[in-house]
Amino acid sequence: MTRPLLQLTTLLLATACAAGVTAQDEALDCVINPNSTVELGSHQDGVLEAVLARRGDIVTRGQALAVLDSEMEAMNAELARVRAESDTALRSSQVQAGYRDREWKRLESLRDNQSVSASLYEEADIEHQLARLAVETAKLERSIAQAEYDRARAQLTRRTIKSPVDGIVVDVVMSPGEYVHEQSTLMRLAATDPLFVEVYVPVASYGRITKGDRAIVRPEAPIGGEYRAEVTVVDQVFDAASRTFGIRLELPNQDFALPGGVRCTVEFSDGLETAASVPQ
Repeated sequence: MTRPLLQLTTLLLATACAAGVTAQDEALDCVINPNSTVELGSHQDGVLEAVLARRGDIVTRGQALAVLDSEMEAMNAELARVRAESDTALRSSQVQAGYRDREWKRLESLRDNQSVSASLYEEADIEHQLARLAVETAKLERSIAQAEYDRARAQLTRRTIKSPVDGIVVDVVMSPGEYVHEQSTLMRLAATDPLFVEVYVPVASYGRITKGDRAIVRPEAPIGGEYRAEVTVVDQVFDAASRTFGIRLELPNQDFALPGGVRCTVEFSDGLETAASVPQ
């Protein structure tokens, strides 16, 4: 939670907590926040070619949001592809190795009949071994070419900037034509599924609320409605000044219908198990 939202939440809850009520006595004030905010940057430097999302758009993890100029990277990838797919050097070395193998076998049979000198045979034997090594070298070079092609494709892919989260585009900071570097922020995203409900509970309620407990969250107007949320965090450090401790609940928001940054009330009740009318 950002500092302004934390201060707002603390201020909202201070009055209720000062009255000495417990969480089971009545609804408590809370704030619904995104589970995280992301300042989207880039792996690489370059000129921004296109922005593919606008403020307010719903985006999914892995969705392309912006593209950097990638003409040079595309050319490098194509060159690497041609090298990786070429087997000319390998076939040439295999042909040479086949010839040297036949020549070596011919001279070996002649050596048995003492029809060829030892030096000529040794020369053929060395050429035979070198030809076999040339085949292995060609295979290795082709594997290296494939690896270089994979690297070139990865570098090209990194020119497309993708969303790391499911959420909402809060703000688009940069426009096409601007230069992007490693410190640049292209846009800001808010991950809103699930939402985090932050509430400060009187110390008197400590031990009565545990992880996995359910609660009813009621966003303020004009959002309205009632929603189930589950306790995921119970702070182990209290705030001595307000005599409260923090609790976080997770609120499913798969359809992104609920916005973040909304005030709400939350009610911890033993009757949640039978509250069938409360929407999920």
